[in-house]
Amino acid sequence: MSAATAQASAPAKPTACLALADGTIFYGHGFGATGITTAELCFNTAMTGYQEIMTDPSYAGQVVTFTFPHIGNVGVNPEDDETGDPVAAGMVVKWDPTEPSNWRATERLVDWLEKRGRIGIGGVDTRRLTRAIRHQGAPHVAIAHDPEGNFDIEALITEARAFSGLEGLDLAKEVTCAQSYKWDEMRWAWPDGYPKQTNPRHKVVALDYGAKRNILRCLASAGCDVTVLPATATAEEVLAHDPDGVFLSNGPGDPAATGEYAVPMIKTILDTTDLPVFGICLGHQMLALALGARTIKMNHGHHGANHPVKDNDTGKVEITSMNHGFAVDTASLPEGVVETHVSLFDGSNCGLRMNDRPVFSVQYHPEASPGPMDSYYLFERFAQAMDARS
Repeated sequence: MSAATAQASAPAKPTACLALADGTIFYGHGFGATGITTAELCFNTAMTGYQEIMTDPSYAGQVVTFTFPHIGNVGVNPEDDETGDPVAAGMVVKWDPTEPSNWRATERLVDWLEKRGRIGIGGVDTRRLTRAIRHQGAPHVAIAHDPEGNFDIEALITEARAFSGLEGLDLAKEVTCAQSYKWDEMRWAWPDGYPKQTNPRHKVVALDYGAKRNILRCLASAGCDVTVLPATATAEEVLAHDPDGVFLSNGPGDPAATGEYAVPMIKTILDTTDLPVFGICLGHQMLALALGARTIKMNHGHHGANHPVKDNDTGKVEITSMNHGFAVDTASLPEGVVETHVSLFDGSNCGLRMNDRPVFSVQYHPEASPGPMDSYYLFERFAQAMDARS
């Protein structure tokens, strides 16, 4: 795909531009904030949940291409934020966001993005762009929005090429909490919204590598009194809370980089206690590294709400939500660690457990409930492990 070919199909007066590091240019209509942002480009196949995706800390350092065209149609509302503000660097869509049509909407997507400094570009051939990502791998890009349509194309390509990429990058420190806090909000329930956990059975310390609020809600709904600690917390700081279990959250960036400080903490927990440990996404990768496995960068990662995963223990297939650009290398799993789940898309690792201890993790997001709730049992399994220990 050449820059000339992409430019030939440009609208009469584009107000946004997406420049790939290989020189390919996509023009479109800008919305949200103005300016220029550089990041890695990925695509997400989910048909719903664009607000949750944009506020998922795991998308730090990434611009998201949405393959589903109806983005913005249900607006936004404070209840659906996974963290305080959007974390994804920007968004690329086929059709410009429409006026919201949903009783829960409190704001238009375009206004929400503008207030929070995130750039959007519409009118892009997202199918063509997605094919490019699949074939070439997740590219480095510069995305620009200028209402006057003035773009320095060569400068944008240069900025895209100068982006360092996510390999070797520790982004957990950028999205983690500044200090510890308690969490007691449970999963949303009609008609009152998010109830409070008033009778918890277990004390859980959650390490925040970029934790989504719905994960914390699921822990609270499973009967946990949750204390959230920053990503850099030491084993001594974790154990000072006298927890019944330890949770390792999702998050962005290269797991090997975050592992520089997270892995020693996890190893100490595993070596000195018999506490149940449960990890999700980056937390899954952190646990794998602590057990002696390796992680690898994927070509374009897994991002969507329709990923089939097989449970090797039961033979059942779960429809899951995923968001990761790195994966655990199955061949590197040490003796005594079992692969529990596998992707039916590409055979990559999606879960592990220790043979002789209640220590387990999954690559996908069991809290996301993308229509089905196939994977919520994992939170109950964690609670049952703490029940068995008490």
